[in-house]
Amino acid sequence: MKMMRHDAREAWHEAEYYESLGDGSVVCRLCPYACRMAEGRSGRCRSRMNRGGRLWTDAYGEVCALQADPVEKKPLLHFHPGGRCLSLAAAGCNLSCRNCQNWMLSQVAPAEVESRRLLPENVAAMAVAHACPMVAYTYTEPLTYLEYTRDCAKACREAGLKNILVTAGYVNRRPLDDLLPWLDAANVDLKSFSDEVCQAVCHARLSPVLATLERMHEAGVWVEVTNLLIPGVNDDMKMIRDMCLWLVSHGLSEAPLYFSRFFPQYHMRRLSPTPVDTLLHARETARACGMRYVYIGNVDLPEAVDTHCPRCGRVLIRRHGYQVLTADFTGACPVCGERVAGVFV
Repeated sequence: MKMMRHDAREAWHEAEYYESLGDGSVVCRLCPYACRMAEGRSGRCRSRMNRGGRLWTDAYGEVCALQADPVEKKPLLHFHPGGRCLSLAAAGCNLSCRNCQNWMLSQVAPAEVESRRLLPENVAAMAVAHACPMVAYTYTEPLTYLEYTRDCAKACREAGLKNILVTAGYVNRRPLDDLLPWLDAANVDLKSFSDEVCQAVCHARLSPVLATLERMHEAGVWVEVTNLLIPGVNDDMKMIRDMCLWLVSHGLSEAPLYFSRFFPQYHMRRLSPTPVDTLLHARETARACGMRYVYIGNVDLPEAVDTHCPRCGRVLIRRHGYQVLTADFTGACPVCGERVAGVFV
């Protein structure tokens, strides 16, 4: 879908979640960084800027990526399998992950990329016109332009559409609580279960992400979790075991968990791809900890993304890549009657 450049001032939209200080600077309260910005300066996300002692979000309505995707691509495997979603992004991210795969869009300011102006009502109308019953806020970090994400989600809900958030979850409690009522599902990218690794690779802390997972689960949002395994960085099995035990102990044992294969990207081009044996070992570890639905992503392995009955082991949904080969699954195993966690109808 065609993008274009236009007057950046069209995108100026006053942000929420900030404080104006007496010296003309502002403090953003959207995420844990609490960026303090002098006049004309932007925060870490590059999309929120101080102009005249007020904070503006330059990403509002500025869509730099737009396409229809299978929901499996998010990835979401237990949320309306085989469904289509309109996927969109604006530029910016509050993390600076050394392995970012979308750095061309996430590590730049909105004015630095071509975009298409789409207001929330336009997004809802476009999803309906393209027969997409779901809309996904994805590719970059949709929490950095939360005002736009929230307003789009409201418009889409009013049009009878489902809303999906794909996020690293680095956000403060109040902004997140304002968004949660409009979300139906989310995939949270849990970078590592080590605070030290999170800071070294992403320049972020672990605890706010865990708090986001807890709040989403409490709010009834369907949650799935991705853990990209980077060789020598976050692929230690004790770390993986600790992560899985935390998920189980916080009521997320039925949240689908994806161990994704790393490929050299951005500032981590000298590393090797994740060995397949590491991914298989991680899956075994997660299952042993009590995670009931564990998948392997970014690799062509038999049954890596097939959904099995957690009781009898029968394949319930067979997939090849993003293609669903088994249709009309309604949520229960036809052999033993076990209910499968998720949203299937």
